[in-house]
Amino acid sequence: MSANPKTIDRILLGIVLTLVGVGFFIFSSASLGLLARESASFSSVAFTQIALGIGGGLTALFLASRIHYRIWRKTAFYIFIGAILFSCLVFVPGLGLEHGGAQRWINIAGFSLQPSEFLKIAFVIYMATWFSGLKERKLSLTQAVIPFAITTVAVGAVMLLQRDTDTFLLMVGAGAVMFLVQTGRWREFFAIAAAGLVLIVILSFVHPYIKSRLVSFANPDLDPQGAGWQVKQSLIAVGSGGLHGRGFGQSVQKFEYLPEPIGDSIFAVYAEEFGFIGSFLLLVLFTAFVFRGYRLAARAPDDFGMLLTLGLITIIAAQAFLHIAAMVQFAPVLGLPLPFISHGGTAMLASLGAIGIVLNVSKYQKTK
Repeated sequence: MSANPKTIDRILLGIVLTLVGVGFFIFSSASLGLLARESASFSSVAFTQIALGIGGGLTALFLASRIHYRIWRKTAFYIFIGAILFSCLVFVPGLGLEHGGAQRWINIAGFSLQPSEFLKIAFVIYMATWFSGLKERKLSLTQAVIPFAITTVAVGAVMLLQRDTDTFLLMVGAGAVMFLVQTGRWREFFAIAAAGLVLIVILSFVHPYIKSRLVSFANPDLDPQGAGWQVKQSLIAVGSGGLHGRGFGQSVQKFEYLPEPIGDSIFAVYAEEFGFIGSFLLLVLFTAFVFRGYRLAARAPDDFGMLLTLGLITIIAAQAFLHIAAMVQFAPVLGLPLPFISHGGTAMLASLGAIGIVLNVSKYQKTK
């Protein structure tokens, strides 16, 4: 292993930049659906996506790639606490914004920001710090699991109050994968997974919107004009694409039919316009992203770098595949944006910043 930093991994960078480029064209087409609804929204979301999302995100990627990744370990606790407090700002009257019944956003200088996107990154950094120190501190398995549980409960309290169950489950899943890789304890891993399933069942009774999503996934025809609407319209869009698609900008479903065509339903718009072939190529890109990211994790110079890379790649990839799966009724509609593609300046900013961290780890990867 070389002590001197090398260049960043250009293959992963190329994959991500390709996704961002493809995403911009998909977003441009999908956002045309807003013109039929509200012209003011089109200019607003386009500016946010370009300025905050792509512009700010690429800047964050560049800066994060130049910060030594071990600095994140030294400041992990403070980053995590800061992210928790930042996420609590959504509950401040006059600052927090509500959309679709969820209190997930804050308004700063005219920009709508979603703090939970940064909390995802902070959670992975903190978990990577804790799990990587197990061997050094010679902690028992119980001593390792309890802090993970406490951290998860703290995050869950904030996220569930925001009605951001989907992001919370992503974070728990990424944490569980990091735990498994570091400890190799399958029994405890399945215990965490079982606890997650029990939590979903409990939440479905506490929060009716979760139950409606599960029911619409099982049978969208039970409420075709309500909870099942997005599932049915997504399937129509994907099916209408056929093999080659209708062509760029030619989606019909994005006009008045698909809810959130630039967000939760953007893959359905893409599949309608570019068909099975285009959808397959996009899946290939995300699959290449996963394989390259995990390869970099395996070559990381230490446990912290490995877990940090593993967690960040996992949380982005899981979100991508769950979004796509929901559009073809392979998973419940969770309201997750498609990374690097869907509208959401904060999501793009956080995701590209996370890739910058991974790229810095890649500078110090082991050599054969």
